[in-house]
Amino acid sequence: MGARLRILVLLTIAALLAGAVWTRLAYWQVFRHVQLSAQAQAQYHELVPLPAMRGVVFDRNLTQLVVNTTVYSAFVSPDQVTAADRDRVASGLASVLGVDKTKSLQTLVSGSKFAYVLRRFPKAKADQLRALKLPGVGLEEETQRSYLPGIASGSSLAANLLGFVTYDGQGQRGIEQYYQKQLAGTAGYISSYRDLANREIVLGTHTHQDPVNGSDLVLSLDANVQYQAEQALADGIKYAKAESGSVLIMDPTTGGIVAWADYPSYNANNFNHTDPTLFQDNVSSYMYEPGSVMKVVTLSGAINQGVITPDTVINDPGYLNVGGYRIYDWDRRNHGNINYTFVLERSLNVGAMKAMQAEGHAAFYSYLKGFGLTQPSGIDVAGETYVPLPSQGQMSDSQYATTSFGQGIGVNMVQMLSAVNVVANGGKYAPPHVVERIGTSINPLVLAPQRQVITPATAQEMTVMMEAVVQHGSGYTSRVKGFTLNQAAKTGTSQIPVNGQYTQDVWASFVGFLPANHPKFTMLVVVRKPHAPGSDTNWTLNDGYITAGPIWQKIAQSIVVDWRITPG
Repeated sequence: MGARLRILVLLTIAALLAGAVWTRLAYWQVFRHVQLSAQAQAQYHELVPLPAMRGVVFDRNLTQLVVNTTVYSAFVSPDQVTAADRDRVASGLASVLGVDKTKSLQTLVSGSKFAYVLRRFPKAKADQLRALKLPGVGLEEETQRSYLPGIASGSSLAANLLGFVTYDGQGQRGIEQYYQKQLAGTAGYISSYRDLANREIVLGTHTHQDPVNGSDLVLSLDANVQYQAEQALADGIKYAKAESGSVLIMDPTTGGIVAWADYPSYNANNFNHTDPTLFQDNVSSYMYEPGSVMKVVTLSGAINQGVITPDTVINDPGYLNVGGYRIYDWDRRNHGNINYTFVLERSLNVGAMKAMQAEGHAAFYSYLKGFGLTQPSGIDVAGETYVPLPSQGQMSDSQYATTSFGQGIGVNMVQMLSAVNVVANGGKYAPPHVVERIGTSINPLVLAPQRQVITPATAQEMTVMMEAVVQHGSGYTSRVKGFTLNQAAKTGTSQIPVNGQYTQDVWASFVGFLPANHPKFTMLVVVRKPHAPGSDTNWTLNDGYITAGPIWQKIAQSIVVDWRITPG
């Protein structure tokens, strides 16, 4: 019995040990199998990315505005550089790349496996570095966006419209950000396995995915006009000693943007060394009060409603009492009995307020909506800023009054030019856009329907009134040779509020189109905080017709020549 009992105990112990072994085997081979396999694969798995080529950007004439260029980055493996070679390597890097020799020596002494020496330099320097055959030094090819030069070495062409691309391939601001997905494409990859000797192991799980390159974009922009606009704007802002300024030019029949200029601007090729405040786009990302340019919208709506005509006579004593406030004309003069053509020529606030009152609040508000001033423009550029108007019932009488002549209402330049463009486009609102084609496809914005805001007859009457502004009124500074009788325009000057109080600083603006009878372009110029020579004693020298009008004229004259526009 004793021997039998011992055998039974030994069998029991063996069974328990076998059970434990099988339990552990089941744990590792069944329950932990997926995790262990993934860890093993990750240890020897190699995923090599295949970057996609970013799409190129062209203007309307297929001039390349943005291209991809190959640049080089130098790196060093300090652990591969012997002590005897360190001085030669550091001297060579300093002579070719201009880096600090002492810092390079410190890097080489560190014994680390990898360190960048200098990022993103041209092929010529890379070739010089190769010729030195420095031990432990290598070159890496990278892709970089390159932008055309602007009017000076400190800027690139249309920088605030185009934006830029960071070193990790992310579009920032403008077109580059708005169309990031289309431009960037989709990266590919090669997935394989390697043994401990770094030799590729060919397995059935080896995969390869080709990259899909980004789509090219064709813009409505004209590079020649853009350059002329930037030059004239820079000259005008410097003369007026203004804080900044912007120009926006549109194709009247399509809504395509022809030029989009800001001054000051920046160099997109050097974005990483740029003051971030210069990235601000003042065309679509900046709200301003448009001033008397708004009278085009107000009077157009009133004419379309049938409550006034260009020849309707009103009495203008120089002010109007509205909602407990006395609101004046800019010159505070008693003008007596005048018609609405005279109101527009002399930019009189009383006439605009009386037209709005004759129209009624509900109708006036509906025209603000129809002209696109109560919603974002939808422009295909990143960062459009929009501040909604109060609802129709929430606006006071005095708010309606000041809105009729462009104070107390905030808009961006795209909204304002699109609104005035309704007159140039026979009464239709053309949705604004910058991109015409994405790859081989037409941009859906180009095909968007145009809504009829005012009748063609109303648009024609307003055009004639705007022609009178050029011929007899404040638009005389914009006259283009040969087009004096066939050019439509309107000036604007509005005080800039600070902490709820209007200051003496102004936004000065000028809008117009030509030829008036078949417009080829519509253009808006805005000058911010001008302090023109002599304006310290005569503030009217900062007005739109003095500061913005001449900029408009200079650009328009260049377009007439470049596009061979005739007055007929």
